Amino acid sequence: MPTLATSPAERRALAIALPPLRQDDRSAIESFLDAFWADVGISTQTAAAYRRDLEGLARWRDGREGGIAHADRAALFEHLAWRTRHGWSPRSNARLLSALRAFYADRQRRHGRIDDPTALLEPPKLPRPLPKALGEAQIDALLAAPDTATVEGLRDRTMLELMYACGLRVSELTELPANGVNLRQGALRVTGKGGRTRLVPLGEEAQHWLQRYLADARPVLAGGRPVSGGAHGEAPLFLTARREALTRQRFWTLVKRYAVLAGIPSARISPHALRHSFATHLLNHGADLRALQMLLGHSSLSTTQIYTLVAREQLQRLHATHHPRG
Repeated sequence: MPTLATSPAERRALAIALPPLRQDDRSAIESFLDAFWADVGISTQTAAAYRRDLEGLARWRDGREGGIAHADRAALFEHLAWRTRHGWSPRSNARLLSALRAFYADRQRRHGRIDDPTALLEPPKLPRPLPKALGEAQIDALLAAPDTATVEGLRDRTMLELMYACGLRVSELTELPANGVNLRQGALRVTGKGGRTRLVPLGEEAQHWLQRYLADARPVLAGGRPVSGGAHGEAPLFLTARREALTRQRFWTLVKRYAVLAGIPSARISPHALRHSFATHLLNHGADLRALQMLLGHSSLSTTQIYTLVAREQLQRLHATHHPRG
């Protein structure tokens, strides 16, 4: 058996080289999956992943000390350590631990097992994915993509401008009520997570497009009649041609379409990328982290601090590209 697997192909070969699955282990795993599906309703993909992980443990143990049903904490820890040495990722091991916890909880509930061997096993620390922010030139191209000669294009340009200028979440944008806008003060009243309300400044450019939308596009979309029935029982600000609030899914589709027109790779774009770009660009231009926390509506500063890593990563790339000794 190889001593080290450094690629997915080598890990698959290592798994194949393990002994065949014993019948008692197979029965224990199938019984658990049937019960877990009945109780929780897991998806086919989750069931397949759990089966694969549990069978991997069972084959690795090969019936020692009563098989997988009777494995103790030391055996599980040893198996996790073995997987780590042979190149399985923290995310894969975290999924295995989830499968193990569910399996041994089922052994306690239905089969009379007294102890839980996963009780003191710590999940591996997963790398925190950095938000994907667009460059400022890409933002300019995206904002310019809608055809503002049409009412839908004017609406879409205004939505993109607000998303970027105010750092809104997608749901905050699509559920924004018409009475949440105060053009005189140049601010939005936004209802975020947990029903928390915050005031967000608009900025001159966003205010310009919002004034145009309210004057030239929304009355046409509303058909000259009052609109009601938004997410919070108030008239929604952004409407479809059917006088309904624009959904998050529809806005996602629009962002993807405008990204194509702007020449932005689809892998880098999502509605939330505009919020990430708002935060990253503010930090790049010297914004205070506490102020950014308030603008984003984060309840914890630690959530906001992830953007300092994005800004630092961009500065490192800039230095490596342009400094003569980079």
